[in-house]
Amino acid sequence: MRLGGTPPADWLIVGLGNPGVRYARTRHNIGFMVLDELQRRWGLSSPKDRFKGRVTDGRTGPGGARVALLWPQTFMNLVGESVAPARGAYKTELDHVIALHDEIDLTFGDLRPRLGGGLAGHNGLKSMKAELGSADFGRLRIGVSRPDSTDPEIVSAWVLGKFSEPPVEVAKLIASAADLVESVVEGRVALEPGGQRRR
Repeated sequence: MRLGGTPPADWLIVGLGNPGVRYARTRHNIGFMVLDELQRRWGLSSPKDRFKGRVTDGRTGPGGARVALLWPQTFMNLVGESVAPARGAYKTELDHVIALHDEIDLTFGDLRPRLGGGLAGHNGLKSMKAELGSADFGRLRIGVSRPDSTDPEIVSAWVLGKFSEPPVEVAKLIASAADLVESVVEGRVALEPGGQRRR
C-alpha cells in the first residue's frame, strides 16, 4: 500500500494493546482480540506493517462502509504515534475513530460505547488524545473487572495477566463487543457522550 494511494475510510477502528507474544490474550489486549474477530467477520486481508502498527482495510461487505482496522505495535503509552498518522492517511473524521480498550472499572462483560469524555487514567487513551489533539474520538470501553486491591502493582499485574474467566465467557465478550462495533459502523447504534451500558 502506498501512502498516496490510501483510500479514505469511513471508520478507523483501533485496538489498544501491547505487542508481542508475552501480552497476547491478556486483559489489556482485549482490543486486539476484538479487531481479530472483526477482520474475520468482514473477510479483510491480512494486516500489513504500516503506521508503527499492523493495518488492513476494505469494506464490511458489498456496498458496506469502508473500514480500516489498526493494531498499533508501539507499547500502550505510545499508541497515538500509530493512530494519528493512520487517521491522516485514511482521512477519517475524528468522531469516526473508535478505540477498543479494556476498562477495569466496569464488571466483566459490560460494554460502554461513547464519544469523547474522560480518559479514566488509561495510558492508551492519553496517548491518543495527545497525538490527535483532542479526546473527541469514539471508544468502546470493554469491562474486564478489577482485582480486590488498589495497589498499583497488583492492578498492573491484573490487566497484564490472562483472563481468569472461562474461555467460553471470554469468547462471548469478544463476540458481543464485535457485534456492538458492527452496529455502530452500520448506523444502528450512535456514539454519544456518556454512553450506555450494554452486555
